[in-house]
Amino acid sequence: MKKYTILMALNGLDIGGAETHVVELSKELARRGYNIIVASNGGVYEKELSLAGIKHYKVPMNKRKLNNMKKSYFMLRDIIKKENVDIVHAHARIPGFLCGLLHKRMDFVFVTTAHWVFDTSRGLKYLTNWGQKSVAVSDDIKQYLIDNYGIKSSNIYVTINGIDTDKFSPDAKGESVVKELSLGENENRIVYVSRMDEDRALVAKHLIEITQKLNSKIPNLKVIIAGGGNVFDKLKAMADDVNKGIGRKCIYMLGARTDINEIVACGKVFVGVSRAALEAMAAEKPVVVAGNEGYIGIFDKDKLESARENNFCCRGCELSDKEKLYKDLVYLFNDIDDEERKRLGRYGRSVIQKYYSVTKMADDCVLAYNAAYSQSTEKKYNVLMSGYYGFNNSGDDAILLSIHANLKKLGNNINITVLAGNAEATRKKYGVDVVDRYNVPKVMDALKKCDVLLSGGGSLLQDRTSTRSIVYYLSIIKLAKMMGKKVMLYANGIGPVTKPKNRNLVKNIVNKADLITLREQNSFEELRSMGVDNKNTFVTADPVFTMEAASKEKSIELLKKEGIPMDKPIIGVSVRNWKNIASFSDDLALFCDRIYDELGREIVFISMQQPNDSIVSESIRRKMKNPSYLIKENCSPQELMGAIGLMESVISMRLHTLIFAANQRVPMLGFIYDPKIEYYLKEFDMPSGGEISKYNMETAFETIKDITTNRQSYVDKLEKRAAMLESKAHENEQFLIKLLKEE
Repeated sequence: MKKYTILMALNGLDIGGAETHVVELSKELARRGYNIIVASNGGVYEKELSLAGIKHYKVPMNKRKLNNMKKSYFMLRDIIKKENVDIVHAHARIPGFLCGLLHKRMDFVFVTTAHWVFDTSRGLKYLTNWGQKSVAVSDDIKQYLIDNYGIKSSNIYVTINGIDTDKFSPDAKGESVVKELSLGENENRIVYVSRMDEDRALVAKHLIEITQKLNSKIPNLKVIIAGGGNVFDKLKAMADDVNKGIGRKCIYMLGARTDINEIVACGKVFVGVSRAALEAMAAEKPVVVAGNEGYIGIFDKDKLESARENNFCCRGCELSDKEKLYKDLVYLFNDIDDEERKRLGRYGRSVIQKYYSVTKMADDCVLAYNAAYSQSTEKKYNVLMSGYYGFNNSGDDAILLSIHANLKKLGNNINITVLAGNAEATRKKYGVDVVDRYNVPKVMDALKKCDVLLSGGGSLLQDRTSTRSIVYYLSIIKLAKMMGKKVMLYANGIGPVTKPKNRNLVKNIVNKADLITLREQNSFEELRSMGVDNKNTFVTADPVFTMEAASKEKSIELLKKEGIPMDKPIIGVSVRNWKNIASFSDDLALFCDRIYDELGREIVFISMQQPNDSIVSESIRRKMKNPSYLIKENCSPQELMGAIGLMESVISMRLHTLIFAANQRVPMLGFIYDPKIEYYLKEFDMPSGGEISKYNMETAFETIKDITTNRQSYVDKLEKRAAMLESKAHENEQFLIKLLKEE
C-alpha cells in the first residue's frame, strides 16, 4: 500500500478538539510510515508534533483577513511543491478554501474533515470547499454536509475522535498538576476542559456561576478549568469574584494547556463535551456531558446511543442550563458512593476502547485517502437507477437502499443517481443523489450522462395497478437505448401483464436490454410467455435479502416510542388496500382478536406504505374488540426490518414484509392477493392463509397456532432458504460490474 506524503492544514494548534484530533491522527499515521507535514498558525501543540518527528510550517490561516489568506495561499503552494505532497487534508474552513483553490491548479489529492457545523449565511457557504472526499466526525455532521452543501453520501466517510488510551489512562494520577496548584488531599475536584471562545464556553460560565452554591453542598470542593480563548479573561474575572465570595481559591483558571491528560487525571468528576469528554472517559472519570449545543448529562449505558449519534457534542439534545448541571454534580458527589463512581468510570473507558480508538480514526482516514487517490486514476462509471422510489413505500425504498449499498461496495468509482418521486425528501431521507422522475429535462440530462440504466428492482413491468406505470418504465428504457446507453433490468419481478398491447410493448423494448436479472423463476416464465427471448436473462433474487436491519437497541426504542408493550410475544400484521379488502378486513379483525384471546399475543400492525397501509390498518383496528398497535412512525426500511426482527411471527399481504421477515428469520403466514406472494411463500417453505377472497379462519388460526408452538422448526426452514437467497441477490451487482466493463 502506498505510503503517502500528507499535508495536514488547519487554523492553529492551540487547545481544542479539532486541534487534538489532528495531532493524534498525525502521530498515528506517522507511526504507520506515512510522511506527515502540518501547516497551521502554530500554538501549544507544536512541541508535541516536533517530539513525534513531524515537521510543522507556520502559515497564518487563523484569520479571514485578505492579506493573511493571500500570504497563506502562496506559502501552502510552496510547501506542497517542496515536500512533493500526495494528499492535502484540510481541517477547517479557511484551509479548505485555500487548498481548494490550489487543488484546481496543482496535482494533489484533496480531502477534508468536518469537525463542526459552519455558519452558511452571508455567502459564507461559498467559502467552503469539501474536497474530493470528506470525513465527518459524526453521522449528524455527515447529514449536515448532505443537507447544506449537497455533498454525495458516497463521498463522506464517518470517523470518530480517536483517543490515545495510554496517554489518557486510569493509571495517571495528575501529580504534576496537584503539585503545581498546591492541591490538598481528600478534595472533591471537578475538571472542565474546553476552548474558552464565545461559542464554546457556555458550560464553563454555568460552572463558575454555580460554584458558590456547589461549595455549600460539596465539601472540599475545587473546580479546575482549562482552555484559552476570546472569553477567557471575562470568565477568569468572574471566577476571581466567586473565589472572593467563598473566601478561598476554589476555581482555578489554567488557560491554554497541552498536559490535558494530567489535568483530567487530577479530577474526581469531569464536565465537558466532544473530545475532552472522551478523553476523561478514557481516564475512567465519571463525566457530565454538557456544552453549547445541548445537555446529555451523566454518561451511562442509557446515554450511549444518543451520545454516539452526535459524537458527544450534544447536538439535538435539550439545552444546557445551570440547574441541570448543579443537580447532576451534587448527585455524583453526595448521592452515590465511590464504587458507583468507579463503575461509571470503568464503563466510560470500555466505550472508548470499543468505539473511539486512535487506530480506528486513522483507518477511517486511510479509507478516504485511498478512495480519493484511486478516484483520480480509476475509470469512473455513472449508473442511473429507475424504479418506484420516493413514494413512502418501504418495500421499494428498501430495494433502492439495498441496490445502492451493494453498488457502492463495488468501488468508489461508481457514481449513482436515482430517478425518484418526492426527490428532495428522498435525497434528505436516504442521502442519495436524486433526480425528479417527472422533470423531463433533468431526466433526459441524467440519461445522457449515465453509462448504464438500471431499471428495477421490484414489480415495475405490470399493468394490474395501471397501464400508465408500465408505459413510464418502458419509456425510460427506450430512451436510454435510443441514446446508446446500456440497460440492465435489475432483479425485476415481472407481471402480471394482461393487456395485449402492453405485452407487445414489453416484448419489443425488453428484448433490446443488454442484461436482465429477475428475482424469481415465475418472472422468467412470464417474460418468455410475452415473447422476450433475450439470451442475457438470469434468475437471481430480490436485493432486499442483502439489507441490514437497524440495531436491536434502535428497534426496541422504536417500539417503545410507539407505546408497544414488549412483555408478551408480538405478531405483526401487514395489510394493503386491494379489491375485497373491506370484507377481508372484517375477517381479519376477528382473526386478530382470536390470536389475542386464545394465544395471548400482542397484535402490531406494520405500515409499509404511508399513509395507505395505515388507513387500512386503522380500519381493522377499529373493528377489533381487543387492543392493538400500529407503527405510525414514518420509519426507514432498516428500522421497519429491525422492528419485525423483534416479532414472533408476521401475517402479511405485502411481499416485502415477507422478505423483511425472512431476512430476520421471523416465521410468516401470507395472504395471497397477487401470484408473487404465493411464489415467495413456496420459496420460503412458509404457510399460506390462502387467497383473501377464499379466506378460512379455522385453517389460518390453526396455522398461526402451529407457528407459535413450533416456531424453531419454521426458523430453521427460513435459515436455509434466506441464506441461499442472500447469496443469489449478490449476483445482481456482479452481473452489473461485468456489463460496465464490457467495451
